[in-house]
Amino acid sequence: LMPGEDYIYYGDSANAPYGTKPAQELIDLTMKNAGFLLEQGSKTIVVACNTATSVAANLLRERYRDIPIIGIEPALKPAVLAKEHSRVLVMATIVTLEQKRFGDMMHLYEEDADIIKVPCPGLVELIEGGHLKDQVLVDYLEEKFAPYDKNEIDAVVLGCTHYPLIKNTVQSVLPNTVIYDGG
Repeated sequence: LMPGEDYIYYGDSANAPYGTKPAQELIDLTMKNAGFLLEQGSKTIVVACNTATSVAANLLRERYRDIPIIGIEPALKPAVLAKEHSRVLVMATIVTLEQKRFGDMMHLYEEDADIIKVPCPGLVELIEGGHLKDQVLVDYLEEKFAPYDKNEIDAVVLGCTHYPLIKNTVQSVLPNTVIYDGG
């Protein structure tokens, strides 16, 4: 849609994973990264991280009022609205699930579905370590889903931009469940 534009990708691998850091550190990192991108001539900022969006998107929008700031959030709405009175598990980082932003979104839909937060500490590290299909990942997922009757889970929301890399593995562990990816 915008073939005349140049794109800058900045992946903050030096500070990853974001989902385990305190909110203020995430705000500082996100502000610094956005400042760097703007110094490079960016006309728009896409915050392609659920955790960074949840803690810093509003602050970015306040600071850079003339720059479009686009964030990403867990795909809770489509997951909830797909089936009446569904049971939806939201896999995300602890920080994302603890933020007011997610709580507000969850509150909008709590009458329509049983929404269950599933914090996934260590999952980003498994993914970045290349454990995309192996038994280590399967064991991790089995442990995460063990408290729930797999036949009663209607949807799983992948609430971290790393998690789509393991979508097929999640689907293999929960074969009768619809998987939602916010990306």
